[in-house]
Amino acid sequence: MFKPKAIYYEKEILEYPLGKQLMEQYEDVPKVEIENHNNIEEMRKKENKEFPYMKQNLIIGVRKTHKFVENHKTSDYLVPYTSSGCTASCMYCYLVCNYNKCAYLRLFVNREQMLEKIIKTANKSEKELTFEIGSNSDLILENTITGNLPWTIENFKNVEKGHLTFPTKFDMVDDILPLDHKEKVTVRVSVNPEEIINKVEFGTSRLRGRIEAINKLKEAGYKVGILIAPVILVENWKELYLELIQRLSQELSEKVKKDAFFEIIFMTYSFVHTKINEEAFPNAINLYSKEMMTGRGRGKYMYKNDIRKDGEIFLREQMQKYFPNNKIEYIV
Repeated sequence: MFKPKAIYYEKEILEYPLGKQLMEQYEDVPKVEIENHNNIEEMRKKENKEFPYMKQNLIIGVRKTHKFVENHKTSDYLVPYTSSGCTASCMYCYLVCNYNKCAYLRLFVNREQMLEKIIKTANKSEKELTFEIGSNSDLILENTITGNLPWTIENFKNVEKGHLTFPTKFDMVDDILPLDHKEKVTVRVSVNPEEIINKVEFGTSRLRGRIEAINKLKEAGYKVGILIAPVILVENWKELYLELIQRLSQELSEKVKKDAFFEIIFMTYSFVHTKINEEAFPNAINLYSKEMMTGRGRGKYMYKNDIRKDGEIFLREQMQKYFPNNKIEYIV
């Protein structure tokens, strides 16, 4: 379990059972009361080089924003849920748009309120809806601190309509394996070549652990998806991603290979990432390539269309060869 260097908390959290639980759980950790988890002045004054140390803090608050955002990939809605940010330091993370606000792990203790809105929305709908509850955090990681996933699944499983989904880069899935989830939960595990995990996805689970987690989840009856994401076009990327696909083919169970679906996402990057990574991780590889990338607006970069198209053709060919019966939901 994550042991924070310090806890920054809103006093309102003590009005919630989970808030009291977390304060007791970390009774020996230094604490700082804050007015607003969105605006911590001390954090805003930090320099880029302090980014990894900011990740050692834990922020606990009450989520005020509950707006559902329509989605048209593997869910109907992106839903604000019980956490934001992460303790890992993936160098491309889109939450690092403003590291002083988004980078560190924030926990929100008003889980009853958030789940109630999901259930009400599902019950009012004429069609089955899927809710993405992990779009701005990693709930498998968060669960090691809060125990929120078993709580969520147990309280959602009897809802007449509705389905939950979330992605993860972590392998600590044992807590949810024994649950009677009634096939209402899809877990999507993100994978990358081992070399990229080691050099870019700092603080996440190794590839072997992620593959084992996929097999365990499927054995426990969960619907599973596999994200090859983000695809990073380093110098030897074709060799690395071919090895990854071959390894998945060899090590995933037959149950997984029978009906798992895939999502493939190419990396986007930004000027903010570049500046932070240069100072926070001076010895790390440079993910920005002037020759391969083009502007996407507001300081963001993406791979040029012809380069990305070449990547898509290659990945589709390899997936057709090694996973001919598995659906690729999208490639973006």
